[in-house]
Amino acid sequence: MYTTYHLKSAQEVNTDILDAIKATFKSKPITIIVEEDDNDFDLTTDMKEILDERLLEDQNAYISAEDSLKLLSEKYGV
Repeated sequence: MYTTYHLKSAQEVNTDILDAIKATFKSKPITIIVEEDDNDFDLTTDMKEILDERLLEDQNAYISAEDSLKLLSEKYGV
């Protein structure tokens, strides 16, 4: 089992969070990992291949980013 806490700042870490962890995991062994949330992500190889393929397409067939997002939203609820 795992639990993720998303905090806006390290200053939000308080005893309530520690108490919640203790209550959830009781005397079981745990690992605590702290990482900075930089809101950045790396493109996977598959993502890069798809983008490279898009660059090779006929520019006359392009749709705007706004139209593309609208279509994705309609299809996938993004």
